[in-house]
Amino acid sequence: MPRRVLAVALTVIVGAALAVATTASAHTSDTRLSLVGYAVPREALGAVIKAWQQTPDGRDVSFTQSYGASGDQARAVAAGLQADVVQLSTGLDIELLVKAGLVDAKWNRQSAKGIATNSIVVFAVRDGNPKKIKNWSDLVKPGVGIVTPNPLSSGAAKWNVMAAYGAQRRLGKTDRQAIAWVERMFRNVVSLDTSGRNATNAFVAGRGDVFITYENEARLAKLQYVIPRQTLLIEAPIAVIKTSENRDTANRFIRFTKSAQAQRIFAQFGFRPLLPSVYQEFVKQYPRRPGIFKIDDKYLGGWNAVDRKWFDPDKGVWVGIAKRTGVGT
Repeated sequence: MPRRVLAVALTVIVGAALAVATTASAHTSDTRLSLVGYAVPREALGAVIKAWQQTPDGRDVSFTQSYGASGDQARAVAAGLQADVVQLSTGLDIELLVKAGLVDAKWNRQSAKGIATNSIVVFAVRDGNPKKIKNWSDLVKPGVGIVTPNPLSSGAAKWNVMAAYGAQRRLGKTDRQAIAWVERMFRNVVSLDTSGRNATNAFVAGRGDVFITYENEARLAKLQYVIPRQTLLIEAPIAVIKTSENRDTANRFIRFTKSAQAQRIFAQFGFRPLLPSVYQEFVKQYPRRPGIFKIDDKYLGGWNAVDRKWFDPDKGVWVGIAKRTGVGT
């Protein structure tokens, strides 16, 4: 498929007024679930929903689906957008809904710690990798144009920022040196889009030399990509809205997303399976990397610590970087 055509095919309307697609079951449905998600897993979740509708639990259930930038989606649900199930990019976005009284505070104590999908941060590059991009150090070289989403709206962008910072810490830099390095990297950014999917479209359309993205997104868009030696495991959470009238049905769907059947579907769409047994089936497709670290790494401290330090709207590290570089403001 030509890349410009692919860009159109991948386009998602972002914001609170999002395009809503209805997936109906094979016959008259007794229950309808509203799923609100971040843009990147749209195609995979659509396939998982169809598979669930073939099971006894899902046979009489239809869905409405809304996708967009993770932060925007979380804020829309908090403001009243109808949802029974949310799959968002970061734990921060789920915690926003906890504070709004919409998600149980123990959401991350459920199976798989509340996570539905795994991926990693990678570098999508132009065919043949003409800029010879292999690792983080290559992103700060003169003349390298970077595409990444905006941390003000996109969960994917926050993963990217923390992957960059965490990699520098694990490579021996101090906190101050690592922050300075991230700022230097953002001076090479040529496109800062509202969501991970919109950033994909920008790169496919010809912007930049390298696209910091999820591995699954690079695979879906059929982009050549490089896995840096140090990279961050992207764990995307899923949760039920506790005020939902269809809470029991929503919980059954969430349990299905973590089943072997669903995890195989996610793997076919580029996600790394949660279940070790399923991962073994796809290990050649998703090779292990010794340098993969998590958001609760000692240098990062988990999403609550990251949010306070990096993404506080008044005094966060990112706010300072955005002001000094002129991006994301």
